[in-house]
Amino acid sequence: MMDWAGWVIQILAFGFVLVVGVAALVVVVLFIIDRAQTEDAVRRNYPVIGRFRHIFTELGEFFRQYFFAMDREELPFNRAQRDWVKRAVSGKGNTVAFGSTRNLAVVGTPLFVNAPFPPLDNQFAKSEPMMIGAGARQPYVAGSFFNISGMSYGAISKPAVLSLSQGAKEAGIWMNTGEGGLSPYHLEGGADIVFQIGTAKYGVRDKEGRLDDDKLREVAAHEQVKMFELKLAQGAKPGKGGILPGAKITAEIAKIRGIDAGQDSISPNRHIEIDDWDDLLDMLAHIREVTGKPAGIKTVFGADQPFRDLLDTVKRRGEAFAPDFITLDGGEGGTGASPLPLMDLVGVTIREALPEVAGLLREYGLKERIRLIASAKLMVPGDVAWALAAGADFVTSARGFMFSLGCIQAMKCNKNTCPTGITTHDPRFQKGLVPQDKYKKVALYAKNIVKEVETIAHSVGVAEPRRLRREHVRIVQDSGKSVPLDVLYPDRVS
Repeated sequence: MMDWAGWVIQILAFGFVLVVGVAALVVVVLFIIDRAQTEDAVRRNYPVIGRFRHIFTELGEFFRQYFFAMDREELPFNRAQRDWVKRAVSGKGNTVAFGSTRNLAVVGTPLFVNAPFPPLDNQFAKSEPMMIGAGARQPYVAGSFFNISGMSYGAISKPAVLSLSQGAKEAGIWMNTGEGGLSPYHLEGGADIVFQIGTAKYGVRDKEGRLDDDKLREVAAHEQVKMFELKLAQGAKPGKGGILPGAKITAEIAKIRGIDAGQDSISPNRHIEIDDWDDLLDMLAHIREVTGKPAGIKTVFGADQPFRDLLDTVKRRGEAFAPDFITLDGGEGGTGASPLPLMDLVGVTIREALPEVAGLLREYGLKERIRLIASAKLMVPGDVAWALAAGADFVTSARGFMFSLGCIQAMKCNKNTCPTGITTHDPRFQKGLVPQDKYKKVALYAKNIVKEVETIAHSVGVAEPRRLRREHVRIVQDSGKSVPLDVLYPDRVS
């Protein structure tokens, strides 16, 4: 017995010495590498130890998210917002106890004005369908005021697109293709589709990258495709084209888009055929004529005058030439990969832009002709209700639906290493995203947004969420006092 124990001790001792020896050898090798390299001054001056700075920097992002950031502190979306989505998709109810954790004194906080005698419970404020593009040969009657914003196949994965498509069908909402073209997975779920035409014309382009009418007709022939959105700009990168890294461009994605596989795809920063507002209206009229379906634009508000110029052009040429809708994105940044200065510094936030543009449409008498769609960090009921009160006819969300799929805000969207399988084409990660389960969560998220916005409308005392008005919302000011939104942005009537 003693001999056996002795052998075990000797083996363990040898193993320990071996591990220590290997570790020492690794340290020596890293020391030599760090001292010899010239790119990193910290590692050169502090070999081996200097590497921990980079490790802690990488880990700090995750430690802040899980241990140090308070519920309402984290950006771009805080824990309280993500937890609301988590509860909404669980199907177990979304009530909380013991009062709000939100600091209601923060400047810009919207507070809804409760009615002294709200409708009774059996007079609940139910949302109603709304028509877009009444003048098109095939107008679109949209069933929901809350829908899925543009996320292209390529930027997000096959199981993510399938989950969104099936969930959108279940919830009775539309999904936007993003600028990456129409994939079989968009159609497979049976949802209504808004086809986005980006500056590279993916999916409807010829070899030179110009709009191909035959391909446009092929897309429009799908009954599910209800509208066409011509993207001028998006909140993540106003003035810059879309960016899809080559690592995310598979042979299938390349075929759908009409580009080369494995190479970075960077869209032009604007449509090369469009130099002014007349050109834009001509392009929209052409798309509407070729497809027979409503055609609108997606853009970002930078200043008042360009929108006045657009609406002046519409009034000069006639309302038949007007966009059927304007999707207004905020400068807060979005799901797309973008240079940081554009994401941080270019474009006006949706909180300022939406009341301005809605006011201009009313001033020009075009609010009924041009539907206004708000899109930018509007992913919880209060934000959606605020947007409707500020003048939006519809609200779309991308990141809210990403959270419904299980996004953990890992900030790896552009690296093909998304740990939840949403924005990666690596099969290893994609296997974690199961459409048969996730589509139900997508539908529950959309349904709960609608339900809780209806609850806010009911409390305010209106019969339908789109009847929310600016006087129904007060905005907290730096004085601590709240001011009605209609005082900050008075309605302009033509």
